[in-house]
Amino acid sequence: MEIDPFIFRLSIFILSIFVGYYVVWSVTPSLHTPLMSVTNAISSVIIVGAIIAALASSNNIFEISNIFGFLAIILAAVNIFGGFLVTQRMLQMYKKKKK
Repeated sequence: MEIDPFIFRLSIFILSIFVGYYVVWSVTPSLHTPLMSVTNAISSVIIVGAIIAALASSNNIFEISNIFGFLAIILAAVNIFGGFLVTQRMLQMYKKKKK
């Protein structure tokens, strides 16, 4: 009996969602800020690769690599911006309140 490759990949994707959810929510707040910094660094590397893909020299501007590169730039930029907002908010929690 052979398993359909689409079903196999879909089941791996669904399992990774559950594993990712439990891994992320089990991180203690003291480790959250350093992990966000690493995530922002990884996203900045993704943006570099996405810019290279989006600016790939071709005659047609609507080639698939250009479209996916532009989409990756947008998603990674949103991820970086959101990561910095969350990191800033977490760092505000550790500041002493003035009376």
